[in-house]
Amino acid sequence: MKLVVQVKLVPDAVQASAVESTLRAANEAACWVSEVSRRHFGLKGSVRELRGLCYVELKGRGFGAQAAQHVIKRVADAYQALRAGIKAGNLGAAGSKRRVKAESKPIVFRPDAAHTYDDRCLSWNYDARTVSIWTLAGRIKNIRFACSAGALKQLAEHRQGESDLVRRDGKLFLVATVDIPEPEVFEPKGWIGVDRGIANLATTSDGDNHSGRRLGRYRRWQACKKAEIQAKGTRSSRQLLKKRARREARHATHINHKIAKTVVAVAQRTERGIALEELRGIRERVTVRRDQRARLSSWPFHQLGTFIEYKARRAGVPYLEVDPAYTSQRCPRCGNTERANRPTRDHFSCRRCGLAGPADHVAGVNVRDRARSAWVFVNMPDPVPA
Repeated sequence: MKLVVQVKLVPDAVQASAVESTLRAANEAACWVSEVSRRHFGLKGSVRELRGLCYVELKGRGFGAQAAQHVIKRVADAYQALRAGIKAGNLGAAGSKRRVKAESKPIVFRPDAAHTYDDRCLSWNYDARTVSIWTLAGRIKNIRFACSAGALKQLAEHRQGESDLVRRDGKLFLVATVDIPEPEVFEPKGWIGVDRGIANLATTSDGDNHSGRRLGRYRRWQACKKAEIQAKGTRSSRQLLKKRARREARHATHINHKIAKTVVAVAQRTERGIALEELRGIRERVTVRRDQRARLSSWPFHQLGTFIEYKARRAGVPYLEVDPAYTSQRCPRCGNTERANRPTRDHFSCRRCGLAGPADHVAGVNVRDRARSAWVFVNMPDPVPA
C-alpha cells in the first residue's frame, strides 16, 4: 500500500535561500518548457520531443542532467493529465468556458509548486535526521528535517522512488512515498455499517455517533471572519484568506482522521469488517436549496471514506462499499421501504411494523446488512466447469 510521508525541513538562512531560489528557478523553467510544448505540440508534447527542444537550454540555465530531466517530465506529465481530464469530461463539454480556457493557453506552474527529486539529487540520513539536496548553488548537505518517530520509521523501512520538494506558508517540506506491505485481511465475524452525513459526520450500526455540529459551527465562524476580511479588498487580506482556508481544511482533515481511527480500531478489536455507502457523484445527483449549496460542497465525506479505507487496509480489516439506495428509508426489521418511514431528518419510524429510532443509526444498520450479503457474494467460489 502506497502512502505519503511529509517531513518539515529546518534549514539555516543560507541553506533556505539556496533551496528556495532553486525551487523558484525550477518552476520558472517548467513554465518556459510548458510554453515551448504548447507552441510546438499543442497538448501532445512527449518527454522525448521536449527533451530535444529544451534540454540544452535547461543545462545552460544551470540545471544538472537529472534536474533538467525532471523539469521536462513534470511538464509532459501535466499535459498528459490535462488530456486525460478533457477525455473524461472533467472540464466540461467541447466549447465550454472552462475547457476552452484550459486548452487555449500553456499550463502555468506556481513559484512554490512541488519539484521532483530522485535519489541522485536527494539523499537521506535517517539517524542524523538530515538530507543532502542538489541546488543551483551546488550540493547542500546536513539540512535538518523534523517528523514524528512513526514517520521516521516508515521512511527508513519503506521509502521508495522520488520525493517532492514544496514550499507552503513560508516553510519547506519534503513529501516522500512509502510502500507499506498490507497484512492479510481476516475473515470478519460481523460488520460495522457506517452512514456518512452532514449533520452527523459518521454514525455506525453500533449506535456510535460522530456529530458534525462542532465542525459546522467552526465553518460558520470561519465564513463570517472570511467575509469581514474579504470586504477589505487589500493584498494582505487576500493572503490572509488563503491562510484561513488552509487552516479550515486542516481542521476538517484532523477530525476525519480521528473518526476513521476510532472506527477502524473498533472493527479491529471486535474482528469485524467495515462497510460504507458508495457515494461517488452524489454532488451531481443531489439537488439542494441555494443556501445549502456551500454546506454540501464543503462536506468532506469523500476524504473520510478514503481515510477509513486506507486505515482499514493497513490494519487488515475487511472493507466494502455498498449500494446507498434507500438506506435511510428502509426498515431493517421488516424490509418496508417508503419515504414516509422518515418523517423528519433525524427520526425513523416504520409505517408497517412500528420500528423507530434515529434515522442515521437505522441507515448504518441497513449498510451493515447489505455488507453481509455482499461479502458472501464476493467470496462465493467460482462454479466448476462441466
